[in-house]
Amino acid sequence: MKTLKRLLVNFAYYLNSSDTYQRKRRFFYNLLENDDYRYKKYFDLFMMVLIFASVGILIYEVKRDIHDALNIFNAYVISFIFFVEYILRLWIHSSISKVIIEQDEYSDLLGRDFSLGYVVRKVFREKMEYVLSLKAIIDLLAIMPFFHELRLLRVFILFRVFKIFRYAKSFNTFASVLASKKFEFFTLAMFAAIVIFVASVLIYVMEANDPESKIDTLYEAFYWSIVTISTVGYGDVVAVSPEGQFVAIVVILSGISVLAFTTSLFVSAFTEKLEDIKEAKVIQDVSKHKESYIICGYESIAKEVAKKLKRSKFHVVILDESRERVEEAKKDGLKALNYNPGNVDSYEKLNINLATQVKAILCLHENDVQNVYTALTIRAIDKNVKIMSLLMNSTNRKKLIFSGVNEILDDKEFVGLVAREYVGQPVAFEVIHAIRAEDSTIKVDEITITQRIVDNISQVSELGNINFRVVLLGIHKKSTNRFFFNPIDATLLEVGDVLFVVGNHIFIKEFTKHLMSRASKRGES
Repeated sequence: MKTLKRLLVNFAYYLNSSDTYQRKRRFFYNLLENDDYRYKKYFDLFMMVLIFASVGILIYEVKRDIHDALNIFNAYVISFIFFVEYILRLWIHSSISKVIIEQDEYSDLLGRDFSLGYVVRKVFREKMEYVLSLKAIIDLLAIMPFFHELRLLRVFILFRVFKIFRYAKSFNTFASVLASKKFEFFTLAMFAAIVIFVASVLIYVMEANDPESKIDTLYEAFYWSIVTISTVGYGDVVAVSPEGQFVAIVVILSGISVLAFTTSLFVSAFTEKLEDIKEAKVIQDVSKHKESYIICGYESIAKEVAKKLKRSKFHVVILDESRERVEEAKKDGLKALNYNPGNVDSYEKLNINLATQVKAILCLHENDVQNVYTALTIRAIDKNVKIMSLLMNSTNRKKLIFSGVNEILDDKEFVGLVAREYVGQPVAFEVIHAIRAEDSTIKVDEITITQRIVDNISQVSELGNINFRVVLLGIHKKSTNRFFFNPIDATLLEVGDVLFVVGNHIFIKEFTKHLMSRASKRGES
């Protein structure tokens, strides 16, 4: 068994380090999932043509005989293409080799045996997430006509129409907006279903024995309820008895309520998601530009710089963690995103190549600490992109240079300087730079102190981080909005304080679990 596990682990490392394998995996991922990949739109168009061709053939053969070759193309060739697509999507949904490697590294660091059972369960769980998703189920049903001998299954060709939702981006956006209100829509559907069921039974009982009524079966009663609650009212089936008419009044009023509730749900869903849709549009526009300036921070000096660049017809993107400043930038006619410039995820969300699509990144926060941290983050992503930074205090010039800034702009060169908003201290910039500049497992992480932790741990000396080989870099105190580097053991912990820790990501994870478990045990006692 140990030999089998070792062979499995070695093969996982081989796949993970194989350029050929990874290149093919990236190609199929981009082709199937990456909307920004230039060839994906051609693939989507090809699949949509197949879908419409398949449905067109199905409609044509209802009253006509079609050529055998066309029938084989529809039932086998197209189904086989969809089947290959389904397998490829299942393959790229999650990386089995990555799961194996993570478990192997985790086991080695903690001195435990490699757990093959855990790997199998995790891989199965991740793959089933795709298999049981709505899109995957539709894909599977669209493959069913492959079994051409079972003619009944050919009706599943109609499910290929639903595959259009996968390839049309506007449909996906619409679906994601409605999904945000799925609980409300479920509640509405349950209410409508109960009204329809009760109304169907009542109208059937009151009208079925009336010779003048057209409602003779429960199915006709059900049809009448649907038409009435939707306020369509075709008039082909109506209630004739006074009791039945009273039921109709109740159903009509209920239908008006359902329609009003439905309309309000659509409006609120699109209102809440409007910002996300606009953000996605901004990212899409930014990813198309060949030369852009990214301005980190949008305060008084940054505003002047952004206006000058805009007047010079340059593409400008504003990143700022303050929603108010982002809204102000949008009012000034700039593309702005509510992203933290000091976070790697922010640049990943932009989906641009810093080396080829960015002319320069300007760190213009009126706070040297934020500018240094932003520069370190950018340098961890790309070592060659040009970085220009604002310098507020001459004593921090060396820190900015060390963080990888190419050009430093002294604040005395600008007009309209405003006071700094944040009170802070430089925090081990050399260490943070080394950690972020290298591809290692050492991480800087944040742990927020909750009430349950404070109830059990009152000061720094009780944290026990040393036992987990985790270094406490400092604490940001919520009460004073200040950062304390290398706090003393007697420093009191308060709810809302943030611990900044350095260490192997696995040890940090175990340390966090340790804090939460102590808090849980105290709460149970």
